[in-house]
Amino acid sequence: MSTTTLAQPFDTTTLNEVRKTGVLIVNLGTPDSPSVPDVRKYLRQFLMDERVIDIPYLNRWFLINLIIAPFRAPKSAKVYKQLWRPDGSPLKTYGYSVKDKLQKVLGEEYVVELAMRYQNPSIEKALTALRKECLTEIIVVPFFPQYASASTGSVYKEVMRVVKDWEVLPEIRFVNRFLEHPKFIQGFVDLGKKYMAQHDYDHFVFSYHGLPERQITKGDVTGHFCQFGSCCDKLDHRNQHCYRAQCFETTRLLVKGLGIPEGKYTTCFQSRLGKNPWIKPYTDEVIPELTKKGVKSALAFSPAFVADCLETTIEVGEEYKEMFEKEGGQHWQLVESLNDSDIWVECLEDIIKNPAA
Repeated sequence: MSTTTLAQPFDTTTLNEVRKTGVLIVNLGTPDSPSVPDVRKYLRQFLMDERVIDIPYLNRWFLINLIIAPFRAPKSAKVYKQLWRPDGSPLKTYGYSVKDKLQKVLGEEYVVELAMRYQNPSIEKALTALRKECLTEIIVVPFFPQYASASTGSVYKEVMRVVKDWEVLPEIRFVNRFLEHPKFIQGFVDLGKKYMAQHDYDHFVFSYHGLPERQITKGDVTGHFCQFGSCCDKLDHRNQHCYRAQCFETTRLLVKGLGIPEGKYTTCFQSRLGKNPWIKPYTDEVIPELTKKGVKSALAFSPAFVADCLETTIEVGEEYKEMFEKEGGQHWQLVESLNDSDIWVECLEDIIKNPAA
């Protein structure tokens, strides 16, 4: 080979023409159908995750397979039947809609795949499809606004399990959280203002999915900062990865955007399981306290979810409404999730294209 040949510049035209970025959007998951067998299968996979129920394997196996799945599946199946729509699970339906909209706005330089952490479409299936695209980079976007080991952390772990044996690994970027993103906040603010224009609410409830306190404590790398109290009054370098602190920060940002005065809102946590202490205050204990104080109308948000599901539509929208009215309340209104709204797709586009966002 001559020195003249070596001196010629490398032609990057072909490389630039085929350079593509993969985008893996991931939500928690849903049963394939509201039938008891499918719900039981979903519960077993979900609850056997060591990041969800963080107890020794054998204890977890016996608890899930001999107690929770057999007895809870029939009850949960009835609730899923209430939630189910003609086109299937709302969480999955909105997921596919967001995938299609996001692919359209991102263009040909990106390949978007949808996955569920539990059940279908699986993370493994989605990553296998992306692998065939000769990608330069894969961006993983868990659909959880606040980081938690049981949600975002579990997605990270499953992605790494799938790719660990790939001979060639493209660059992989994980999105840790997006609670502070202006478009995420504005999306819920816009929805809230729609209902506030229709009714004068006495109080505003921000209900987040709960976690066992032990998981929050385990995540405190300082070993002493977490006190389950005023430590969550501000989000800083010490508690930046604390799920509880992130939830309170989300509420503060939404309250500011909605113009809600102090004393008229509450941050609380729902969906606890078992007898061990979960992060407080509990939503089902907050509701009777509010009605005792004379609250007659409440607007409820579920900002830990970007798509409506059992925990939003049924638990907050129906069960808590029934509880509120039973305790003397008159008007309980759930603010729907971002679902497949344009502002949510715009938020994702910005997260993907602008890492600093």
